[in-house]
Amino acid sequence: MADQDKAIATALANIEEKTGKTLADFRRVIAESGLGKHGEIRAMLKERFGLGHGHANTVAHLALRSDGTSAARAAGASDADVLGGLYTGKKEHLRPIHDRILEVLAGLGDFEAAPKKTYVSYRRKKQFAMVGPKTNSQVEVGLAAKTLPDDPRLKAMGPGSMCAYTTRLGSVDEVDSALVAWLESSYAEAG
Repeated sequence: MADQDKAIATALANIEEKTGKTLADFRRVIAESGLGKHGEIRAMLKERFGLGHGHANTVAHLALRSDGTSAARAAGASDADVLGGLYTGKKEHLRPIHDRILEVLAGLGDFEAAPKKTYVSYRRKKQFAMVGPKTNSQVEVGLAAKTLPDDPRLKAMGPGSMCAYTTRLGSVDEVDSALVAWLESSYAEAG
């Protein structure tokens, strides 16, 4: 958690330097806006303060205390509890896919997990992957590598997205050599 706290503190310092606003200032702005939905707040922060998607998303989560880490702390839950909470009910059968990806990541070296509300962010100096259930039948993996080889399984994301690419997996068998190579590239670039 200390590394996660440091990353958030750094992000908030960068946001304050850019906008002149502290998190407390943003909480007031959000309260005065009358907006309550995360996406609306994020859009307002991007438009009004020129924040990028990631910074606006961070401010919205922290202001609403809706990020996975804040929610877990408030409920007295651990990171493992948050991960388990992602895979309940109709999504429970997807957990082995996430577990297999974690096995791959463990073989790459040190990293930290930053649980969010609907996924887990994996980071070194910066985020290199996001993993979480996207539907009742698929896990989505976001990859931060700047350039990956063309593959029909990869979807390139637009500028300002949290990851450069995404792919969806419906079974553990899809955690194959191609996915491992993509994870390795993302990990190396986050270095």
